[in-house]
Formats: sequence, C-alpha cells, structure tokens
Amino acid sequence: MNDWTHWQSFLAVIDSGSLSAAATRLGATQPTLGRHIKALEDDLGVPLFQRTVRGLEPNAAALSLVEDARVMGMAAGRLALKAAGKTETLAGTVRITGSVVVCNLVLPAIIADLRHEEPLIQVEIVASDRSQNLLRRDADIAVRMFDPTQQALVARKLGETPLGLYGAQSYLEGRGRPRNLDELMGHDIIGFDREDAMVKGFAAHGYPVTREQFPVRCDDQMVDWHLLLAGAGLGIAQRRLGDAQPHLERIEAGLILPVLPIWLVMHEDVRNNARIRRVADFLAQGIGAWLKVAT
Repeated sequence: MNDWTHWQSFLAVIDSGSLSAAATRLGATQPTLGRHIKALEDDLGVPLFQRTVRGLEPNAAALSLVEDARVMGMAAGRLALKAAGKTETLAGTVRITGSVVVCNLVLPAIIADLRHEEPLIQVEIVASDRSQNLLRRDADIAVRMFDPTQQALVARKLGETPLGLYGAQSYLEGRGRPRNLDELMGHDIIGFDREDAMVKGFAAHGYPVTREQFPVRCDDQMVDWHLLLAGAGLGIAQRRLGDAQPHLERIEAGLILPVLPIWLVMHEDVRNNARIRRVADFLAQGIGAWLKVAT
C-alpha cells in the first residue's frame, strides 16, 4: 500500500499545479515531492501527470483518483488530530501559521521568549496570506485577521488592530501631506497587484479607481511595508506597527479604514494537547501584550 505522504504530495500537486508551489504549501522540497509522485506512479503502474509550460497537468488516471484520495486524506487528518490531542508531553513540534506581516513583525519576539521558557518545544512557522487548513493539519495553531467560520475549530479572540494611512517623512517632505480624500487621490499610493481589496475600498468611498491608480504594486504585504518605509508612496499599515516607526507619520485624510480582529484558532481535537495548549496560551499572552502597547 502507498505511503500516505505520497498521496498527500499528489493532492498538493493537484491543487497547486506545480511541484514548486506544492512544495511551498507542504513545507517540503521540490525533489522530495518529485520522488513521491514518481513512487506513486511506479506503485500504481500508470503515469499521473503530464508536464506542460503551465506546470503539471493531471491526466485522466490522476483525476479519477482525486476524490478517493481526498476522502483518505480527511480520514488520516482526523486520526492525526485525535492522536495529537492525547499527547501530554511538551517535547515536540508545534506548527503555527499567520499572515506574512504577523509572522515577520509580531511573532519573532514572542517565539524567542517561548523558546527561552520551553526549550523542548520546536516551532515551525508558515508565513502566508492564504488561509491554511487546520482540518488537514496544515498547521496546529493559526493567528488569523478574520472571523473563523470553519466547523470543528476552537477560536479565541485576542483583540483588534486598527489600520492607518502612513507616509515616510522622506516622501511627505517632497510631496506634502494630503488633508482630504481629493488631495489623497493626487498622491502615490502603494497598492496591491492582483488583489482588489484597495480598489474596492476606494470605490466604497466614492472614488472609483483602477489598479493603475497605485503606481507601485505588490501583493506581498512585507514588500509593501518596506516600500512604505523607503518612501515609495503612502501606504496602509496596522497602527501598532506604523506608530512605532519614528520615520513614519500617520495621515488623517478622511480615509475610513477597517479594524482587523485577531483570532487564535486551533482544531478542537488538539486543544487538550499539552504542547499545543502551552504554545497557544503563550501566543495569546504575547499578542495580547503587543496589542495593549497600542492603546
């Protein structure tokens, strides 16, 4: 019988479309996934994918196996969750996922303190603005900036973080400070590339814009953060982060920005796992303290 990890790699390639994207999703290497797919094909005696310029395309044999593989994956995930929930030892690994900004700018100091207090706990961090599936054990704990909706999840709201519009002093000294939305529309604003959240946000304020309104665009929010710090344009950031930067100035131009909730989420079957519970409590305390600094 095939190793379940081979089927896990198979599904990751099906969903991602390439070995490199699947490897990123699973936290593995591209050669490892290639070996898994090759072993699965050898064991089944049929090829499963065709290489194209767009990546790996599943053939008819592969597509016929997808539904059964997903059922098997859900069963394996439930078994792993139940087994993990019975663990009482602190020694071992906990996998945490969060947004790119949270993982880069919020978690490092908290994880450093955790490692000092709990050296037997190893930590894996998945920095992604895509929601990782806790039901599949893509992660043990998620720090999320939106209300969780999946069933079988246990969520703890840690607080809220408002957003603000900021400009670097180097930018503002050359371009001035917009006092209202009309003036803001004449400024360089750092925006998203393919994501349309900012386009929709300006439209909601009565300013229909296209992506070309944002002369510097990137969907990676850490790149956007560094562009803001460098003075490439005005940008939106969490106030807790923006207010802490001496060379950034918050701009009050009448732009109403949302307040983001911060949730700590895990699957209900692992909440009694001593190791995961310890990390979750430590994260809750650390993020809670980080939020209070802003108030």
